Amino acid sequence: MTRAITVGVDGSAESLAAADWAAREAGIRKVPLRIVHAWLWQPLDVPVVQDEEAQAEAARAVLREAGKHVAERYPDLAVTAEVVHDTAVAALLGEAERSEMLVLGSRGHGALMGFLLGSYGQQVIAGSTRPVVSVRSRDGKTLSGAGGEVVVGQQGTPEDCDAVLGFAFEAAAARGAAVRAVRAWSLPPVYAYSPGSMVLADEAGGLEPFEKQALAEALAPWRARYPDVPVVEHVEIGSGGQVLLSAASSAQLLVVGRRARRAPVGTRIGSVAHAALHHAPCPVAVVPHA
Repeated sequence: MTRAITVGVDGSAESLAAADWAAREAGIRKVPLRIVHAWLWQPLDVPVVQDEEAQAEAARAVLREAGKHVAERYPDLAVTAEVVHDTAVAALLGEAERSEMLVLGSRGHGALMGFLLGSYGQQVIAGSTRPVVSVRSRDGKTLSGAGGEVVVGQQGTPEDCDAVLGFAFEAAAARGAAVRAVRAWSLPPVYAYSPGSMVLADEAGGLEPFEKQALAEALAPWRARYPDVPVVEHVEIGSGGQVLLSAASSAQLLVVGRRARRAPVGTRIGSVAHAALHHAPCPVAVVPHA
């Protein structure tokens, strides 16, 4: 069964911008679009008038507005819409499990403050086992470098980043775009220098050639699978977040990874993904991996 692209809406201009991006992505990938709004009747323990049917109708109105917004722009797209009766985080995590990807909106606050992702968005991204795309918008308009590259961060071994690179290459192939694969590196601390730990770097001719070789090896199977996708290999010294944000300044999509295993204190987004989600000027796809 073909997985749909799912977008969560809440009636805000930011969620409508996310619905617009999700619809365009569904059209590019030739898959259905599913629009969901989470609503759960929870009577308040306060002496005020509470009308369950009025709130239910308000939830349905959110879906109608999003559906109309999408239908006017993408009349040929297969679209379904549903009010999901659950809390926002639980509903979105459940929808993500059944979807090709989940799309959420975020609000722009300028260059210094970056983007407001919201606690719900962060919890969903941290807990999802499927890719989640955060669509940036300002004044209800999607921010995206149309026609730009798909930028993807690569780190660790080829096995570590398999899902992340796969998502990036698939997205680039669907768009007819190039992939810019970015690997950031830094000098190891003094105590890390030892004959054993530096053997591989020495064999490669130094630290930077070693990093370039590692990136090339990770990209090799994806170059073979997507021979028509142009690839730029970008290796730069610096922190992962800073290097990625610089490389993605004119990108149409930034793809980053997030380790799916749980930490002792629960799931986390990770510092690189956190920086991308709050400061990248384009939509950010967070792809969970082992």
